[in-house]
Amino acid sequence: MKFFSPKLFALLCGFLLTAPSTYSGIGSKKEIYQLTVYHYTNTAQETVLNNYLKNALLPALHRYGYKNIGVFRATANDTAAVKTMVVYMPIKNVEDHVAIAGKLTKDSRYQKEGAAYINAVYTDAAYTRMEVVLLKAFSLAPQMKLPKLTAAKNERIYELRSYESATEKIFANKVHMFNEGGEIDLFNRLNFNAVFYAEVIAGSHMPNLMYMTSFENKKDRDAHWKNFVDSPDWKKLSTLPQYQNNVSHIDITLLHPMEYSDF
Repeated sequence: MKFFSPKLFALLCGFLLTAPSTYSGIGSKKEIYQLTVYHYTNTAQETVLNNYLKNALLPALHRYGYKNIGVFRATANDTAAVKTMVVYMPIKNVEDHVAIAGKLTKDSRYQKEGAAYINAVYTDAAYTRMEVVLLKAFSLAPQMKLPKLTAAKNERIYELRSYESATEKIFANKVHMFNEGGEIDLFNRLNFNAVFYAEVIAGSHMPNLMYMTSFENKKDRDAHWKNFVDSPDWKKLSTLPQYQNNVSHIDITLLHPMEYSDF
């Protein structure tokens, strides 16, 4: 993933929010989400990441007034060669993405508590790659929802899905399918406990949408998806001619929340 200077990134995001686009709701008042995805390979890196997120980053963000920050570890990490940790955060606007970095740079408490992560040498970094994705909420899900779960955090499953489309116009069709087409409504009726539905406005995989659902455990997750696939409403919706071939690639990541995650 290529990184931009903060100033250039802010200008790019501003353009994305004001320029004419096939993306739904650009310029309207919907929540913005930031996903930071860390890729790493060993437990030593995971330890540094956990200490940094738990003791430095989240406390700093809470001091700045940000809440409902989710930190998740991929369920496949125990056997995967490349492991994944995801940080989800609602932000006020795209300018916040740059503003937060500036605040952290000047925050002496954060700098001290995150020193092992911040000052790591190039041969011993806490990750092999870091991705940042900015998203804008769908029109029928303009705000995130905290899931209503009762299981212990280490049993809960959060499912992060990314649906890519072949072109911007086809992508807009898939977004329409979620909103006006009734896919979100079906998820709601089947109690998928969705945290958010959103379209990517800046990221390494575009055009695409992402959404996160939540479940008490893996068995509960599998049962919900069986109900979805078997639903007469889904069978009807998925066969409508106007919604054919609107997804070209799907990534599915199952996650456990960290014990210090806000939800």
